[in-house]
Amino acid sequence: MQNYTPFHLAFPILSIEDTRTFYGELLGCEVGRSTDKWIDFNFFGHQISAHVKPEEVSRAKTNEVDGDAVPVRHFGAILEWEQWHQLADKVKAAGIKFIIEPHIRFKGEVGEQATMFFLDPAGNALEFKSFQDMSQIFAK
Repeated sequence: MQNYTPFHLAFPILSIEDTRTFYGELLGCEVGRSTDKWIDFNFFGHQISAHVKPEEVSRAKTNEVDGDAVPVRHFGAILEWEQWHQLADKVKAAGIKFIIEPHIRFKGEVGEQATMFFLDPAGNALEFKSFQDMSQIFAK
């Protein structure tokens, strides 16, 4: 995989504790600094900051992609193939409802990928994907 520079993303949430449980325990993200108003996580090598701001929380509109209603506003991570499958199993076992069930998108085409979408406790849409051939991440 290519070298990368970690990104930073800030997003609104409803509750520090629900967010800590979801990202820290379910997704396995290490907790960084926090106050009663925000909390940082190591999100698969990237820094995300969740800010308590209920008035900013809203459901993303969707756009059709390969037959699925994909939330336009979403973030996530590209995982190794086995790591993606392990996370899918963990999320299913936790009873989290999928917006888009784990499946293979663009099967047999350039950019074939495993993907799944679900919401965090504040309704922020997350996508996790994987490529058997990581060189396909930026394929045209």
